[in-house]
Amino acid sequence: MASSSGPSRKSLSKIACNRLQKELAEWQVSPPAGFKHKVTDNLQRWVIEVVGAPGTLYANETYQLQVDFPEHYPMEAPQVIFLHPAPLHPHVYSNGHICLDILYDSWSPAMTVSSVCISILSMLSSSAVKQRPADNDRYVKNCRNGRSPKETRWWFHDDKV
Repeated sequence: MASSSGPSRKSLSKIACNRLQKELAEWQVSPPAGFKHKVTDNLQRWVIEVVGAPGTLYANETYQLQVDFPEHYPMEAPQVIFLHPAPLHPHVYSNGHICLDILYDSWSPAMTVSSVCISILSMLSSSAVKQRPADNDRYVKNCRNGRSPKETRWWFHDDKV
């Protein structure tokens, strides 16, 4: 389902490889709290376990993020989705797509996988309700056939959740 959607699988540039190897080495020494990188031999696709922060609606719940890195990372944002089952959250669609500005329009090459993970955990932690976005069914139906969330024109209107 969500894991089938992905960017075209062009090889990583030398800059992207070097950057990801550096980020992975830093992660192994000091991973962000609440996250665990599932080790594979694929530098272009990371699977990261997320544990909900204590004292939040998602406390001790475990989810998985799939991070696909484009050829020109970090100049281009990675594609980040939740693998099934995605958490019930007003900015997370049932297909795993995440409506979070830093994954799209507000991406900066200064961001890292760790900073993205921390932002996603912060988004989850700040939610007061467990529910799908109001347009979940319509959006998921329009995303059939493996459409990437990066092909969506997101409307970032709600920063309270």
